Amino acid sequence: MSFEAAVHAKALQLDHLSLEMCAAAGSGHPTSAMSLGHIVTVLMYHTMRWLPDHPRYPTADRLVLSEGHAVPIVYAAFADLGAAIGKGNERRPMTEADAMSFRENDSYIDGHPNPMEGFPFFDAATGSLGQGLSVAAGLGVAAQLDGRDKRIYCIVGDGEAREGQVWEAIDFMVDHKLSNVLPIFNCNSYGQAGRVSKQQSPGRIAEKLKAAGFVVVDIDGHDPAAIRGAFEKFIDNTKTEQPMAVVARTVKGWGAPSMQGGGWHGKPASGDKLVQAQEELNATGVGLTSALVSTDELKIYPPAEDTAIPPANEEPMSFVKAMQQYDMGMILKSGKFATRKAYGLALRALGHVDSEVVVLDADVSNSTFAEYFANDRELADRFVECKIAEQNMISVGAGLSAAGKMPFCSSFAKFITRGYDQLEMAINSGANIKVVGSHSGISLAADGPSQMALPDVAWFRSLATVKDHRGNPGCYLLQPADAYAAYALTMAMADYEGVCYMRTFRPDVEFIYDENTTFDLGGMEVLTEGRDLLIVTAGYMVHEVNKSLDALDKIGIDATLVDLYSLPFNGDRLMDLANENNGNILTVEDNYGAGIGGAVADTCCESGDAFTIEQMFVQRIPKSARSEEEILKQCGLHHSDITKRAAKMLGLVSV
Repeated sequence: MSFEAAVHAKALQLDHLSLEMCAAAGSGHPTSAMSLGHIVTVLMYHTMRWLPDHPRYPTADRLVLSEGHAVPIVYAAFADLGAAIGKGNERRPMTEADAMSFRENDSYIDGHPNPMEGFPFFDAATGSLGQGLSVAAGLGVAAQLDGRDKRIYCIVGDGEAREGQVWEAIDFMVDHKLSNVLPIFNCNSYGQAGRVSKQQSPGRIAEKLKAAGFVVVDIDGHDPAAIRGAFEKFIDNTKTEQPMAVVARTVKGWGAPSMQGGGWHGKPASGDKLVQAQEELNATGVGLTSALVSTDELKIYPPAEDTAIPPANEEPMSFVKAMQQYDMGMILKSGKFATRKAYGLALRALGHVDSEVVVLDADVSNSTFAEYFANDRELADRFVECKIAEQNMISVGAGLSAAGKMPFCSSFAKFITRGYDQLEMAINSGANIKVVGSHSGISLAADGPSQMALPDVAWFRSLATVKDHRGNPGCYLLQPADAYAAYALTMAMADYEGVCYMRTFRPDVEFIYDENTTFDLGGMEVLTEGRDLLIVTAGYMVHEVNKSLDALDKIGIDATLVDLYSLPFNGDRLMDLANENNGNILTVEDNYGAGIGGAVADTCCESGDAFTIEQMFVQRIPKSARSEEEILKQCGLHHSDITKRAAKMLGLVSV
């Protein structure tokens, strides 16, 4: 049997199983899967170097299915090959019975790609369209850093190509000369509601790719020889620095005319329609395959042996030693330093003892102070400039994490909000990614609300309420109040496997802590102990609340001040403190509501005890102001406002 006939035979076999598993589930996207039958066959049975019994082997080629809804075709190949599935260290060969459990509650065969649900072949959860090519780019960067001859393939839908993140990734690939990553655009002409726009036609996509600087190969996506030729050209092209892409013209529902055209997206065939589609596939195979089906022409090639030696990492230097080491001794003596600068300093110290740390930034490294890492000659090759493309940056970080790196992604906290979906998908993927947003809250003042992160605490707090696949919080939200805390919490993030988000702010602030203070994820720090009122705050507002303590003392209020620098936190400990203060709690934060105040209120409700809680937060859309003091007064969060609110709460004055 010829190579072409063998590919047709295998593609038809996989298409049949895709139809059947979707029919059994009563949902799924069989027609999208069938448009990829030939491409997936040539990839997984011929071109990719991988081990079916060890699909996450470190040197193996990778496949990112950005068009995640088409996943039944990959599941079908896995069932046919008996490739390994399972969670943790438990692995077993996949069977056709597994395929028929598609989308069941206790099945490893999930509705969309997800490595954490028992399908380790994939590096990231996909299905939220537009993100996969960025993940593939992250895998490509990691391969470059490791000096590994890995090839990364990424299948992107034509309708999906409307997403701006796809083109962020395209630009990124050109910038970083990622010729080891191959985008394959599956142009089957249909989205969910109808035909794709002419802007996503094969010709237009090819023109855009060429204009971006790509080598483009335009093929019939059901022609085995053309597919193989395109992949062979890609392999040759990896020796250059110019990225390449394949535009594959395919048919949605290939082989089954009754399921082609509009109206079949996400709709499995059943009953007579299923029988008809199966008969049509059989008829399509006549003339394309021989009666004696052989797979001798299809051979999976193994990857190179993994000979890498795990790095032996050391403990990073302390904050004081780092300040002295990097000629900041006079600043240390001044007693003031911005949390964003302490973050940059921590990155530099961490980078010298952990070779897996990779730092990404979105064109603001001189504001986030990731430049401390980037400008260090020994670390510069592990700094990745992503330019103004935050969504791509987060997903590239997810790809780096999948390859064993520890990515730190930084930008203005306001702009991090553009990557919320990408970060949620990274959490779903089990990524070990750290995100740092600078210029958080209202303290940057003069730049106004377009630069202020205000709803971010509420969003990240919601992620802190769920458990990830490891049983840990979906995300830790960290708000250091001074440079010692920011430095220590950066180190704590590095010691933790999972997603963290840390907010830093613009102004230089006085040191509150010293090196004797321990900062833990989930922790808090009691700064003053009182008996009348528990004030809970974090970040920049710790300094503002501190200013109100003397005034409160003068009017007879003995307050406990807690720096709640981490969400989630130890609720029992906080409630004990509240009870020691007659159940009176005032929360203060320089962001919109549903943040710290909401988290504390929830904890009070869960405790079942009686508490009085009031919340101070930003309750108007801010505007520019010339100073921190002016913006705090504008938003009713000045220390004098805090004093008045506390006094009113305890019935000492009328406001």
